Amino acid sequence: MSDDSQQPIVVKKIKKGGAGGHGGAWKIAYADFVTAMMAFFLLMWLLGSTSKGDLKGIADYFQTPLLVAMFGGSGAGDATSVLQGGGQDLTQSHGQVKRGETPSEKRISEKRMKAEFERLERERLQALKAELEAMIEASPTLRQFKNQLLLDITSEGLRIQIVDEQNRPMFDLASSELKPYTKQILREIGPMLNKVENRITLSGHTDATPYVGGDRGFGNWELSTNRANASRRELVSGGMDDAKVMRITGFASTVLFDKEHPQNAINRRISIVVMNKRTEEAILNDGKESPVAEVSEAEQLEGQGIVPGAPPAPSATRP
Repeated sequence: MSDDSQQPIVVKKIKKGGAGGHGGAWKIAYADFVTAMMAFFLLMWLLGSTSKGDLKGIADYFQTPLLVAMFGGSGAGDATSVLQGGGQDLTQSHGQVKRGETPSEKRISEKRMKAEFERLERERLQALKAELEAMIEASPTLRQFKNQLLLDITSEGLRIQIVDEQNRPMFDLASSELKPYTKQILREIGPMLNKVENRITLSGHTDATPYVGGDRGFGNWELSTNRANASRRELVSGGMDDAKVMRITGFASTVLFDKEHPQNAINRRISIVVMNKRTEEAILNDGKESPVAEVSEAEQLEGQGIVPGAPPAPSATRP
């Protein structure tokens, strides 16, 4: 037997690597790619089917989202879908699903806005009343006349009444000439009225004593009107804007403060009313309320901070 026949046989075993090429990682990457492409084509479709105004609205929203949300704009907050059109034809940009307020919804919205405005306006007038009361207490000159200064909130607005006392009249007897201390009172009140934008009315009142003397035909009607106008001049002299005056009237003795004692000195007075918006609109519309002012009685009371059924507030306060 030869040596070649005895040579050992060597068997080489090749170990293959793991089944890495058969894994599923590539599927995840491919799915991400397909998703990104789908999003891209969806975006292109949306941009192609959206009107120019809607695109500007979307751009404005992302630049100042709070401003657009509060005040609206083209393509923002004026439809119930992303596209202003929608419906069966998605390329149409107007008139399919656009939805506005119904008449009843609009009416409710206007009522709520009106009630909120009146509540805020009442708070401003209450603040002005408190400032006037504080000014009267802080002024040595005005403090001695505080019993003749009556302040209250009425359905028309903030009312400031300057009344006569038995031994301290505001005007000369049977005249529209103001006493020096009455001029000072009005001149100090004048600048305070500029702190609110509300306009005012002035009215003069006399007691029931018949006017004696003077020109024929001149009576308490003319006297009360002249006194109201004289008060206006002093308010303006004190710094009040003359444009704030909306109406000057004389009531003679038809609206008495003390009805049980028609000749009481307190019936001789000047009334300044800082009007609320409702009263001003009624005057401008010749007594007719504007449509927006049609608010239920409960909403009016709520807007004024009054609880229905609660006892009424006192008619006037002396600071």
